[in-house]
Amino acid sequence: MKTTTNLKFIATVSIMLLLNFSVFAQNENNRPKYLSATTMHWNMEKEDFSMDAWKALEKEYLQKILSKNQYITSASYYTHLFTPDNSEVLYVQTYPSWEAMDKAAERSEELAKQAWPDEKARTAFFKKRDDYFSVNHSDEIYAPIDGAKLISQDNTKDLVLYIRKTYFTFPEDGTQKEFDEMRAENFAKVVSKNEYIKGYYPNVHAWGSDKTEFVEAFFVDSMCDMEKMFDRNGELIGQAWPGDSGERRGKKWSKYFTGVHGDSAYTLVAEISK
Repeated sequence: MKTTTNLKFIATVSIMLLLNFSVFAQNENNRPKYLSATTMHWNMEKEDFSMDAWKALEKEYLQKILSKNQYITSASYYTHLFTPDNSEVLYVQTYPSWEAMDKAAERSEELAKQAWPDEKARTAFFKKRDDYFSVNHSDEIYAPIDGAKLISQDNTKDLVLYIRKTYFTFPEDGTQKEFDEMRAENFAKVVSKNEYIKGYYPNVHAWGSDKTEFVEAFFVDSMCDMEKMFDRNGELIGQAWPGDSGERRGKKWSKYFTGVHGDSAYTLVAEISK
């Protein structure tokens, strides 16, 4: 593969992913533009660890800070189900714009001072909250893209979040039009028809360690339903592209990816979500 062609296609795909998915339903116009994903870790040395006490602290933070911060569209915690590290806790916030990320931090600080005017009380609250986590964490920023299946706004259930990470490659014979059409078709014929998928959110890299990441977040009711989701996807794919057409389409689709992927699952802690 020629380097010059690669660079040209990388630029094309980057623009395509961030700006041009108009082939999908227009009812997603109000979705956030960016999300930050922070991988945190429980403080395994905390002797008086209490999940109920932690949730109480987060509920207080949600009430006094998050719910009043207009620059944060949503915020949720996700605890480990199966990942390489059972101490992992994923924290995700979404924003209406890039600029809102800086404004959100400033606004949270203002709200904290209003909620706890006494500096000692404020420091004590955040010390108690921070004590549940180790100092080690990592941050990534992603750009949500169109083609989402949105979770019901009245959901109060702790759903299972399945995350699949794949990695873009940049084929010489790839085109924006082909990729757009295939992804839209897959959403229409598979994702939107799979009754086990309660929510589906595709995201691409915006800032972080690997610009080739394509992150898909699937929400289901349970681990059992996650298995059913996979089976149902297979059925729908077979119906949409029977026989040789499925094999030909699979080859065409796979040329856009390295073939390497990673899987992880978490539990959405709904009661402390914005």
